[in-house]
Amino acid sequence: MSLSKTPSAPEIIRAPEPATLPTIGPKMARSPLRRTINIAKPHLRKHRMLMGGGVVALLFEVIFRVLEPWPVKFVVDAISRSLGAELAGTGPLATEGLLLACGVGLLVIIGMRALCNYLATVAFALAGSRVATELRGRVFEHVQSLSTRYHSSSRTGDTIQRLVGDVGRLQEVAVSAGLPLIANCITLVVMGGVMFWLDPLLALVVVVACASFLLLSRLSTGKITVAARRTRKGEGSLANTAQESLGAIRVVQTYGLEKTLSDRFGSSNQKTLKDGVQSRRLAAALERRTDVIVGVATAVVLAGGGWRVVQGAMTPGDLVLFLMYLKTSMKPLRDLAKYTGRIARATASGERVADLLDERVDIVDAPDAVSLGKAWGDVEFRDMTAAYGDGAPVLKNLNLSLVGGRTTAIVGPSGSGKSTLVSLMVRMMDPVSGSAHVDGLDLRTVKLESLRSNISLVLQDAVLFTGTIRENIRYGRADASDEEVERAAMLANAHTFIAGFADGYDTLVGERGGTLSGGQRQRITIARALLRDAPVVILDEVTTGLDQESRSEVLAGLATLTEGRTTITITHEASVALTHDRVVWLQDGRVLLDGSPAELMEHQVFASWVRQQQAADEAHLAEKSAGGAG
Repeated sequence: MSLSKTPSAPEIIRAPEPATLPTIGPKMARSPLRRTINIAKPHLRKHRMLMGGGVVALLFEVIFRVLEPWPVKFVVDAISRSLGAELAGTGPLATEGLLLACGVGLLVIIGMRALCNYLATVAFALAGSRVATELRGRVFEHVQSLSTRYHSSSRTGDTIQRLVGDVGRLQEVAVSAGLPLIANCITLVVMGGVMFWLDPLLALVVVVACASFLLLSRLSTGKITVAARRTRKGEGSLANTAQESLGAIRVVQTYGLEKTLSDRFGSSNQKTLKDGVQSRRLAAALERRTDVIVGVATAVVLAGGGWRVVQGAMTPGDLVLFLMYLKTSMKPLRDLAKYTGRIARATASGERVADLLDERVDIVDAPDAVSLGKAWGDVEFRDMTAAYGDGAPVLKNLNLSLVGGRTTAIVGPSGSGKSTLVSLMVRMMDPVSGSAHVDGLDLRTVKLESLRSNISLVLQDAVLFTGTIRENIRYGRADASDEEVERAAMLANAHTFIAGFADGYDTLVGERGGTLSGGQRQRITIARALLRDAPVVILDEVTTGLDQESRSEVLAGLATLTEGRTTITITHEASVALTHDRVVWLQDGRVLLDGSPAELMEHQVFASWVRQQQAADEAHLAEKSAGGAG
């Protein structure tokens, strides 16, 4: 047995970590729109052909839109000549053939424009859906790769909101706003050129109108983006509150917290509503100001164009053509005002997605990482200091060597660093200094996949996923046959209760296994670990909170799981610790006691802890017996 007193805490010097969200730096220097475009750009390249086809269809749609007013011009001028009007230039008179040809021509142009618009919409919708799907998958993979540093401080509801809602908003705007925006900008440029050709003087009205719109848009877009950013942040907070409340619904109902949490949700909901209304109010104000600009431009062209016709500088058909072009070219201004709000809100969503992707993945394979292969299971911690973020060290200069194939119980008061050892073993975090080893290899030199394939982890909170019992066990090894799944369940003492269900192994379990008892959930996770057949088994408080019958069943399954494997058991139960080959007592992040159970019973701290628990267990049994007799 080795005994050690807790020495004074050493001075720990750590290299500064890069901040997760810097206040000044390249990320903040880039504009929100540019950041949004940059996160989608890698995915857009894969769909160049589809988007190129959409652009071609869009260009043809613009051409047909430019041609659309010309049959009307020909008819108006022809009718004016037939009625005896003297017009500038020469042209045909109105005949049945001309009128019919213009009518058919207009119908063909409208039909072709509609077809091109349909093809462009479908192409961009397909591209947008595929890009959003790929981006959502990329963000999900990124979030899964983040270490304990991120997941211990982030809120799940907000992360899900970014993953689903914000990415979905990017897709929606790309199709409903991005496509019309491109078409309208091209239309505005082309029609502006045609209007300058028809009458440069009147065309200046369009230039002034566009310049006025750009000035208003520039002043409003930033405010809309800020308001939209607050709205999306508020929606993320709402998702957090809902997720936490519904995830702990039994506690909420038992403690009568429905009103308290409803008030909290209502307060966040009202704030989100206020921010959302402000965003839409700013967007609506921009749209209405744009309507005024369009109205003024139309009035000026109508009056000035009428005077130009009277002077003989243009024909009535030219004026009709100009007015139709003006109406069509002013529509892009109205749409630009309408889509400015949508794009600003999408930019706020894009920023949130970009912030998530900017989170640093700090647990990665080294460039020269090697595959561990099938490990024997020797585990060693050398001069290891570990901490969460910039907090105080949890483990301090820890030295601990665990022999392969033996069982070791890690005990000690709460906060002594027991669960931190688990995170270090599976490399959910890296030590600040020192190193962790398996079979003599530093974990940082081993490929993550090969390391984790050698470890089975069973937690106190038995984690099951929505699906069948068979699927949950098979997560231990994806290629396992049904026979292997059932054999693992038998070894884990789970087969009997599974077979008792109407659907057996095809029984669906609810979210986190809520339809099963604690003991049943735990035995399924043991079956999953057995199926994995890993040489290192880590058990973290697996019997805590179970009744005596469930505890006995779980312990029987654990005996099968841990046989011949390196087993590290984190426990607060003396009865569990005493069954192990070795017990390590952690306190204040250091090893205080280390030896066999018999050796540690000679130490007052450990012996007193065991006796207290045994006395409590005896008192509980006596109380239970008395209750049964009564």
